[in-house]
Amino acid sequence: MRTSARHFFITLALLGIAGCSGNRDQLLADLQSPRPEVRALAVKKLAEESQSDDLPLFTRAAKDMAAIVRGEAAVALGKSQDPRVVDLLGELLEDSDVDVQGKAAMALAQVKNDKAKGYLTLQYGRRGRQTRQVIVEALKQANVPGAMAEVVAAESKGIWNRNLLTLGEGSLPERVGAAEELGKSGRGEAFTRLMPLVRDSQVVLAAAAVRGLGDLGDKRATAAILPLLDESFPELRESAITALVRLQEPQATAQLQAVAVDKGAVSPLAIDALLELPRQATTDAALCAVALDAVAVDAVRAARAMRERGGCPLEPIAERLSRPSSASGGLQAVVGLGPSAKELLPKVLPWLTQGEAPLRTLAVDAVAAIGDPSATPALQKAYAQELAAVQALRQDWVPQALPETYGVGFDPNAPVLGEENNPMRKKKERHATLMSRVKALNQARSRELGRPTVQPRVPTELFDDVEPLRLEPLAALLRALGSLKTPDAMDVLKGFAGDSSVTLRTAALVGLTRLGPEGVAVASGGMFESDRELLKELARALAEQGEAGQTALVKLLPQVGGEKLVLLDALMRGAVPPSAVPALREVVEQGGPESVLAATLLGRLKAREAVPTLVKALKDPSSPGRRELLTALGEMGDGSVSDVVARDLYHDLPEIRAAAASALARMGTRTPAVSEALDALKGDYYRRVRESAEAALAKTVTATEGSR
Repeated sequence: MRTSARHFFITLALLGIAGCSGNRDQLLADLQSPRPEVRALAVKKLAEESQSDDLPLFTRAAKDMAAIVRGEAAVALGKSQDPRVVDLLGELLEDSDVDVQGKAAMALAQVKNDKAKGYLTLQYGRRGRQTRQVIVEALKQANVPGAMAEVVAAESKGIWNRNLLTLGEGSLPERVGAAEELGKSGRGEAFTRLMPLVRDSQVVLAAAAVRGLGDLGDKRATAAILPLLDESFPELRESAITALVRLQEPQATAQLQAVAVDKGAVSPLAIDALLELPRQATTDAALCAVALDAVAVDAVRAARAMRERGGCPLEPIAERLSRPSSASGGLQAVVGLGPSAKELLPKVLPWLTQGEAPLRTLAVDAVAAIGDPSATPALQKAYAQELAAVQALRQDWVPQALPETYGVGFDPNAPVLGEENNPMRKKKERHATLMSRVKALNQARSRELGRPTVQPRVPTELFDDVEPLRLEPLAALLRALGSLKTPDAMDVLKGFAGDSSVTLRTAALVGLTRLGPEGVAVASGGMFESDRELLKELARALAEQGEAGQTALVKLLPQVGGEKLVLLDALMRGAVPPSAVPALREVVEQGGPESVLAATLLGRLKAREAVPTLVKALKDPSSPGRRELLTALGEMGDGSVSDVVARDLYHDLPEIRAAAASALARMGTRTPAVSEALDALKGDYYRRVRESAEAALAKTVTATEGSR
């Protein structure tokens, strides 16, 4: 009986061995399968058997064409814990597929030797967000203390050394990039490296060094940067202005004022700099001087800024208005100052009908900006005179109305007599039929979306060409009629809203926006025009009209096709009504460049109901405007999504890391893991990231503390 039992068990064991052998043979055969998923499963099953003889199989699978197979090979190699596979796993850590990179990182953590740790530390600075996060997790599993702080410090050291080497030995373009990067580090040693380059013979390198000093934030550089404002190279002057703004150096005010009024290429930048410098009596005085002497468009911008700060002294402006040679400077200042310059209206009115066209245009804009109804009679008189002059120039030389359809024998799409048997006739007919179907489909789609169908303009008369510049005074008068809300403004502006001249059409539509809700409703139809400049000016005019105009823009968002950017840009310049949230969420969901502005506007509104939409966009690695999405979530202050935001603390771009840290500071709560990541970023290479992380650590509390 015992002998029979022993034979029975031996037979079972042999059958089991044969079964296992057969299964293994199948797995080996599957490694040659043309299907990647079959090969990957075979690698996984073989790895579970943990046979040392299979290491060559896994090594070969690590070179497979399919990422799914390479990923399983990385896992299998890690399970082996064989030091010989470290180099191969290091190669897989540089794989083109992100998932393979992550599996290779976790596999290296299982080897647990210095070489594996070295690969992980080195590749942290070279990989994207997802892999960087996995590398930190892998180092933690390998029991490396302060894992993230260590890799951040190693990355910082590597960037610094690379930039130093490039600055000394690289090509000119490489040295330019290195100079700027050294400045962004915020390290004190960068000052001594960059200062000698400020006077380098290579202008592009000198400009990069100046920008770097600006990023550095060391005010000792001011003395070396100020003289560059007098240089003849625009790039040097531009970099000097940028640096002085970053340094927030008020002693640059006088020289920036000189640059602002020299009417050069960088004058607008100098005005921007004056506006961004700390407000002092000297900067206000400089802006008032710029309002009198700069190019009109820049002068008006400076004067508008001073309007918000309380205005400028009126005596110098009045003196300018008293002389024809200097009247334009006074008028452009009044345009910007608006109602705060009401006392100067008597000195402005005579210029409505005097001087050249540009001067008259400025005078009309000044009257409109002041907005005093007492100027209505003078404005109407000027309008009547200008209209008569323009009508004389546009006199019809063909008195009868032009036909709007083709005459017999002139329609290019009509068949010609005698060509009934011509094979080209059927081709023409098919083409015409196809095009009519396309037009019908486009019109039906527009109706479904609520978009009005805009018919092409058919010229109904011929007249001598009039230069758009000559029409500017009349255009200014049309805008002014709307600003002063003259009794006949609505009828006049409606009449010009369909004018063949885009200059007059634009002015009429802008004027209509200033006539209250009725005018806004009429002008909104102009947003379906084809002229982009008209759309930009009209959208801005609507945004300036408060809630009525802004609401009209919001209603137009779902209707317009490729011009959403124009509407969103206009809304960015002012307040946004809460009713905009659904439309803005839809824009973010659709993606594209428009979603960047839409996310920013949602952040301004602090629309917490839009948090899921923004989070979904943030999770999409291809979503544009990642920094804006993070900033918007920070503005909303919803701590429940802090973990999602914290993922970007691992991002490979410093501006994204800084934005994530700033957003977490506004959210107010954090987990221990987030705190650890923020603490590690205090050793980041980039000053901006370090400052954002320190601010976040100073302002936030733990999730437990925040719930008390």
